[in-house]
Amino acid sequence: MNVLIAMSGGVDSSAAALLLQKEGYTCAGAMMRLFAPTDTAAGEQDAAMAAAALGIPFSVYDMRDAFHKWVIEDFINVYKAGGTPNPCITCNRTMKFGAFLDRARQEGYEKIATGHYAKVVYEDGQYVLYQADDPAKDQSYVLWSLTQDQLSALLLPLGSCSKEDARAAARAGRLGTADKKESQDICFVPDGDYAGFIERSLGITFPTGDFIDETGRVLGRHRGIIRYTIGQRRGLGLSLQEPLYVIRKDAAANQVVLGPSEKLFSRELRAGRANWIAGRPPEGPTRVQARIRYNQKAFPATVTEAEADVFRLEFDEPQRAVSPGQSAVLYDGERVLGGGIIL
Repeated sequence: MNVLIAMSGGVDSSAAALLLQKEGYTCAGAMMRLFAPTDTAAGEQDAAMAAAALGIPFSVYDMRDAFHKWVIEDFINVYKAGGTPNPCITCNRTMKFGAFLDRARQEGYEKIATGHYAKVVYEDGQYVLYQADDPAKDQSYVLWSLTQDQLSALLLPLGSCSKEDARAAARAGRLGTADKKESQDICFVPDGDYAGFIERSLGITFPTGDFIDETGRVLGRHRGIIRYTIGQRRGLGLSLQEPLYVIRKDAAANQVVLGPSEKLFSRELRAGRANWIAGRPPEGPTRVQARIRYNQKAFPATVTEAEADVFRLEFDEPQRAVSPGQSAVLYDGERVLGGGIIL
């Protein structure tokens, strides 16, 4: 079976290619060029070197236009609306398992593979997504948007591995990526200055506005609404008599609402752009475990209303800093049921 590995120049995708090759797959590698070549040149070089070490073909697909349209513009628009986006999830949905999969199929590949730490299992007549064996590396949270069609074409060879397993495999295979440092940044904002990136992209400076409390009392001036996130306390630039946190943002009024810590806790949320991995929403109230942040421990909750595109989630215990634009991901044990974007 021939498989195209989405290679990034990092150890995980290189190790994935090596493991699949050892399992007897006919492998090739490809990397998506997603933004300015000067920013991706090092990654392309590392991916090409890993492919050469494995003796497999390697290609670079220029997908900058699609990435800008589907990922960068969405990132900017969510921030402008007062939300906090997760562009990696958008990229998975539209690029890795959208445009990349389409290109692979056009070129005759039967499967694609990535270096994500999660597992795809075919059972009871459908494809199921499970958490990785290593909870410290599990990446199922960013894969909730996968459909049955996408899962049917996907191989995740690192699902049963730890990070050290991947590095050890890469070292044994003499791949130059074996000890490459892991990146924690958004790829197109490597310096972490999201506000600066957005303002440069739009050619504007976001206006200052008021910090207010829940009564509407003005507490000071903010430096532009895109510079603040729900739950933020530090960096507000205010001298306050008590600790206050960002509890809400009103993009239309250009106001950032501050309040005490207890105001950050919510008992429910609504999520849109829902995806149900089984292909249909649950019927009736459904007990789940949920996560509303990437590195968060799952907490018990109930899906009280579920449609094809929207669901409502009630928490057993109030949750802190529920942030519009982030993802709510639902689990049944280690099995991923689906998820949605918090509204």
